[in-house]
Amino acid sequence: MVEKKVRDWPLKDRQAWINPGDPLSIVRQCQLANVARSTIYVKKCVVQAGYERLLLNLLDEEYTRHPFYGSRKMTVWLRAQGHAVNRKRVQRLMQLLGLVALAPGPNTSKKHPQHKVYPYLLRGLAIIRVNQVWSTDITYIRLAQGFMYLVVIIDWYSRKVLSWQVSNTLDSAFCIDCLHEALNHYDAPEIFNTDQGAQFTSEDWIQVLKSNAIKISMDGRGRALDNIFTERLWRSVKYEDIYLKNYADGAELILGLRQYFRFYNQERYHQALNYKTPNDVYQTATGGGAAIVDHFSDKRNASTARGVGLRVDKA
Repeated sequence: MVEKKVRDWPLKDRQAWINPGDPLSIVRQCQLANVARSTIYVKKCVVQAGYERLLLNLLDEEYTRHPFYGSRKMTVWLRAQGHAVNRKRVQRLMQLLGLVALAPGPNTSKKHPQHKVYPYLLRGLAIIRVNQVWSTDITYIRLAQGFMYLVVIIDWYSRKVLSWQVSNTLDSAFCIDCLHEALNHYDAPEIFNTDQGAQFTSEDWIQVLKSNAIKISMDGRGRALDNIFTERLWRSVKYEDIYLKNYADGAELILGLRQYFRFYNQERYHQALNYKTPNDVYQTATGGGAAIVDHFSDKRNASTARGVGLRVDKA
């Protein structure tokens, strides 16, 4: 009789009776309320997933503002915002986002232990022509529900985005698709620079570069400067598009990014390019360039390098 009266209550009300903090076990509370335990655990998982997305979004925004923050500073920052997180959790979330601080140090992109790492070829190099150096990077893109990853390939001389792809996983397949797209539309670069992440040390990725006679360069000690162009691109994409539009799903995101990158390449004027667009500079092969300082040479070479410097004018 009592059990029948309990069942007369709406399910949502009975689920609300369950209190994890009660001395009575969850199992017994569910029995008394005539509620399946699985519905309680699913509800808990949904709440946790929602909070995880909140933390991921906060980390993404702060990393975009301060890309030199590692897990220690990110942990301190999140605690200052009122979130009781430990460094281990922040490290896991940053790994999920594919984030690593720009400052040189022990934290590097996740490497595959069996993949070969290639030397860094850009130190002290002047970038003086289009298709001399291309590079790529991956970033986290938040959606209203969930998230995706974005990979781009950029020409260093012109800052032109040559190709891009999105994926809901961090595997190498969408990176390789992006590489094929760039090579199908543009002349192959002399050097291709990446970080040491597993996507870019995989045999499939390396084979595409080798088959096109492209020299392979991987970020080393100078990473804080190596990544400057793509980090600026991420700030532009997120502040000028992603954060403003809050895309609902992958289909909306792809449509929006297609429009944004068309604007970025064809209409957005860059101070570093003397207020020309990346398309203008790429097509005319004038008005771009950069030079990478060799910070680790001897004093005489360093003095010469300082005269060249890295062109990092505000975009």
